[in-house]
Amino acid sequence: MQHRPAVRRRKLGSELRRLRLDADLTSGEAARRAGWNQSKVSRIETARSGVKADDVRLLLDLYRVDDASLRDLLLALAEPDGASGHRWWHDYRQLLPPAYRDFICLEEQANRVRTLETVVVPGLLQTPGYARAVTRASVVGLPEGELERLVDVRLARQEVLRRAAPPRLEAVLDEAVLRRPVGGSAVMAGQLDHLLATARRGLVRLSVVPFSAGEHIGLTGPFVLFSFPKTDDLDVVVLDDLTSSLYLEGKPEVKAYLDAFTSLEAQALSPEDSLDFIAGVRHGA
Repeated sequence: MQHRPAVRRRKLGSELRRLRLDADLTSGEAARRAGWNQSKVSRIETARSGVKADDVRLLLDLYRVDDASLRDLLLALAEPDGASGHRWWHDYRQLLPPAYRDFICLEEQANRVRTLETVVVPGLLQTPGYARAVTRASVVGLPEGELERLVDVRLARQEVLRRAAPPRLEAVLDEAVLRRPVGGSAVMAGQLDHLLATARRGLVRLSVVPFSAGEHIGLTGPFVLFSFPKTDDLDVVVLDDLTSSLYLEGKPEVKAYLDAFTSLEAQALSPEDSLDFIAGVRHGA
C-alpha cells in the first residue's frame, strides 16, 4: 500500500519546491527569509514531515504566489486532512483509513474528475440503496451502524456536484456496470434512473462501452484521474483494490492513464447514444 508519506503531503511538497525554484530561491535562502532552519524546508519539500497551513501561507507569500485558487488548493493539501478548519469528513476520522481521507480531499479540490468503472457505478453517482448494497458486499461483517456511516460518507462526497462550481465529471462505464442488478431489481432501476437524471442535468458526461465493442484497455481495471486548476503537476491517478489504494503521481504514469481514458472514450458510445443505451437497459432492452 503506497501511503507513507500521504499523497497530499507528497503533492504539496513537490509543488512548493517548484514554486521556490520559480521564485529563484535556494532552500537555504527560503529558510532564512522564513526564519527557519534549512532542514525544515527540505523536510517539507521531500514530504518527510507534515506542514501547517500557516507555514504554507508563509512560503506562498515568500514565493509571491498571488493566485487565489492555487493558494486555496495548496492550503487544502496541508496537514491535517486538508486546510486548517473543520472538514466534514473529520467526523468520520476513526472510521476512514488515511488513504480514503486523502481520496476525499483530492476529490473535493479537483476541478476535473475522469473515472473508468467496469464493475460498479462511480461513488459520486450512487443512490443510497445502491451505495448500501455495494458497501455491505465489500466490507463483510461490518456492524450495521458502521455500515450506515460509510454510506453517509459516500453520499456526503456527492455534495461536490451540487456546489456553485462543481468539478467536471466524466465517467466511462463498461456495460457490465449497467447489467449487474446490485441491490436487486428495484434498487438497480432507481440507480439507472439516477444516472440518466444526473447526466441530463449536465452534472456528468457519461459514456458507455458496450459488450459489442469487444476487448478494451479498461479491462485491466477501474481508475480515477484527478486534475487540478492552474497546474498539472498535481494530477494523480488512483487505483483501488479490496484493502488499499495506490496513487500514481509521475507524469509518465498520469499520461498513460490519460491516454487510456481518451482511448476508452473513442471506443464508447457517444454521450447521447450512451443515455439512450442506459434507458434501454432500464426498460429491459
